[in-house]
Amino acid sequence: MDKIDFVIPWVDGNDPAWIAQRKKYQPDTRDDDGESRYRDWENLQYWFRGVEKFAPWINKVYFLTWGHVPVWLDTSNPKLQIVRHEDYIPKDYLPTFSSHPIEMNMHRIQGLSEHFVYFNDDMFLIRNAAPEDFFKNGLPRDCCIETALAQDNIDDPFAHILMNNTALINMHFNKKEVIRKNWKKWFSPAYGKMVLRNVLMYPYQEFSGFKYTHMPSPFLKSYFEKLWQAEGDRLDKLCHNRFRTAFDVNQYVVKHWQCMEGMYEPQSPGIGRFCVMGRDDEMLFDTMEHQSAKMICINDDARLEDFPGMKQKVIQAFDRILPEKSSFEK
Repeated sequence: MDKIDFVIPWVDGNDPAWIAQRKKYQPDTRDDDGESRYRDWENLQYWFRGVEKFAPWINKVYFLTWGHVPVWLDTSNPKLQIVRHEDYIPKDYLPTFSSHPIEMNMHRIQGLSEHFVYFNDDMFLIRNAAPEDFFKNGLPRDCCIETALAQDNIDDPFAHILMNNTALINMHFNKKEVIRKNWKKWFSPAYGKMVLRNVLMYPYQEFSGFKYTHMPSPFLKSYFEKLWQAEGDRLDKLCHNRFRTAFDVNQYVVKHWQCMEGMYEPQSPGIGRFCVMGRDDEMLFDTMEHQSAKMICINDDARLEDFPGMKQKVIQAFDRILPEKSSFEK
C-alpha cells in the first residue's frame, strides 16, 4: 500500500479578521452558513489525539486553513503540514466561505499522496483503525448504496447539492452498465440489510441518489483531476461562489465517480456512526463510552438548545477515551 495522508479543513469562526472579511463578501440573501457552522466545540485536539493513537500509520496530516491555527497546535510536528487556502486554491476563487472550493481543489495540494482520507472537523477516530479500513487492494473503501433523496428543509440547499451530485453522475454514466460491470460490489453482503436498497432501486432507469454516510472519505487524488477534466467549466463556476448555493456539487460527487468506475472496495456502513446533536445524544454517548464504532461524526445542529452544556458533555466523553496529549499539541 502506498502512503496514506489525512486532510482536514478548519476555520476559527471567532477570528475578528476572518469575520470582517466574511461580512465584506456576505450576500444579503444567506444560505445555510449560520452560526452553528462556525461555533467552536473546542474538541479539535481530540481529533489529533485519535489520529495519533488509533491511526499511527498515517503519512501526513494536511491542515487546511484560511490562515489561523489553534493556539495549542504544534506546527513543528513533522507529520503536520499547514496549508493555507492561497497555497493551493487558485486566487480567482479566493477568498471563499464555502467548503466546496476548499474540497474540490484538494488535488492541487503540493505533496498530497494519491491515497488520502478527507475528514471534516466533526469526524473523529475513537478506536483502532487499520489502513485497510480506508483502502483495500489500493482502492478506497466505500458504501455504494443507492437510495431515494428527500428534502425536509426548503431553506437548506444541502439536499439540492446531493441531488446535483446524482444528476452529474447520471449525465456521465449509464446505471445498468455500471451495475453490470460491478454487480458483485453493487450487491455486496458487506452492506448488510442495506443491500436491499440496491435491489429495490435496481428497476429505476437512472440513479435516484446515494446514501449519505457523512464519514471520513477515502479518495484517489487522480479522480479529482479526472472530474476537472470532464467538468472543468462547471467546477470553475462553482468555485467562484464564495458561499454555498443550491446549484453546487461537493466532494461526494468524486466518491460517486470512483464507485461508478468500480474503483472501490465495499465496506460495511457500521464502521462509523453519524450523530446529530440534540437528536442522537443517547447513541452518541453510548457509542463513545463503549467505543462500539471505529469513527464517529458529531454533527452540530442550529436547533440545539443547550450548546454550552452539550459541549462540556462531549469534552468529558472524549477525555475518557483520549486523556493524554498528542505530539501535535504544545
